[in-house]
Amino acid sequence: MNQSHLIHAALDQGQGILRLTPAWVPRSFCVPGRRIKLHPDDYYALGGQRGGIDERWFASTTPADNGPLTSPNEGLSFAAFQDGSELRQFLLRDAVAELKGALLGERLWKDAGKWPMFSKFFDNQGALPHHIHHRDRHAALVGQMGKPEAYYFPPQANNHGGDFPFTFFGFEPGTTKDQVLASLKRFTQGDNHITSLSKAYRLDPGTGWDIPPGILHAPGSLCTYEPQRAADVYAMYQSVVGKQVVPAELLWKDTPADKQGDFDYLMDVIDWEANTDPEFAQHHFMAPRPVRPPAEMAADGYQENWICYKNLAYSAKELTVLPGRTAVIRDAEAYGLIMMQGHGKLGGWDIETPALIRYGQLTHDEFFVSAAAARAGVTIVNPSPSDPIVMLKHFGPNNPDNPHAGA
Repeated sequence: MNQSHLIHAALDQGQGILRLTPAWVPRSFCVPGRRIKLHPDDYYALGGQRGGIDERWFASTTPADNGPLTSPNEGLSFAAFQDGSELRQFLLRDAVAELKGALLGERLWKDAGKWPMFSKFFDNQGALPHHIHHRDRHAALVGQMGKPEAYYFPPQANNHGGDFPFTFFGFEPGTTKDQVLASLKRFTQGDNHITSLSKAYRLDPGTGWDIPPGILHAPGSLCTYEPQRAADVYAMYQSVVGKQVVPAELLWKDTPADKQGDFDYLMDVIDWEANTDPEFAQHHFMAPRPVRPPAEMAADGYQENWICYKNLAYSAKELTVLPGRTAVIRDAEAYGLIMMQGHGKLGGWDIETPALIRYGQLTHDEFFVSAAAARAGVTIVNPSPSDPIVMLKHFGPNNPDNPHAGA
């Protein structure tokens, strides 16, 4: 069976739903928070020189950019297909290219010509440096797109808060450009104290934040579910975080060659108005929003909340199917999903939430639901008398169901 036939057979076998395999990603500058269910012996499965595995990417057609040691297909999601007695795999990226609108829906395929987002778990023991993702006009200068991203802190993945469960966002209102420029120019002279100009917010499980490109942020140490545009453009503006010195080349990452060393260019990358917004929390904090009246959903056997909804580049929901209930869930668009709790059936698939995963082990906790299956309705069965099924669902751009779509 050639790959084209394989992909079509897999979609048919799954009744419009593809089973995905875990995509683990190491980061050389991070210390794993050990909350993403990877076996304790496997957080450094790729070797100490690659760093610890502190990310798992979901529904990803975007390769990870981890420098010259990056392994083939790192960050890319595979789909698994049972071909008789043989288990075969293919890239989700290849499935998108083959199936086009039959997988993504005709609107999204026509608009994007690809799956233009992915989500991930970011699971770090400490905080990251204050950094920025470029807006479209700056990213285009290095052949990339701007990168908005969103955060949600799943209760099931946050049995501990790590070393610093607070995130710095932007700058304190009243901060001047001269203060920030002086901080950037001190980057190679030790701690440039850029977060002294910022404000940290406590991170609470069950809530989230929306971060458009151009806003500085230093993600805290909660395990974070991150829907985001499929881009990997950034620059680090903080020189020391904790005990870790940030290399100067990361200050100039994704800066065009003719702008290297130009601090005024680094300042231009900053969306100044957004970073100094006196109502920053009001504009970017996201509390869960019920998809329908809660009593109506409970009568139908489930609860569902929007958890990421303030950016049209992506959106996300948290779905809970109540113990002992069966629910038929309809969505307007294709989506990826990751199981957080419980076990049961998703259409024709067995679904379960593993307690521990070995590196390279296949699971039944991640799937991609085609647009046709989403619109027809996916039947989810929870056989447990006590344990809910909880899953997180990530959608592509301009989802018409997104409550922000008409804002």
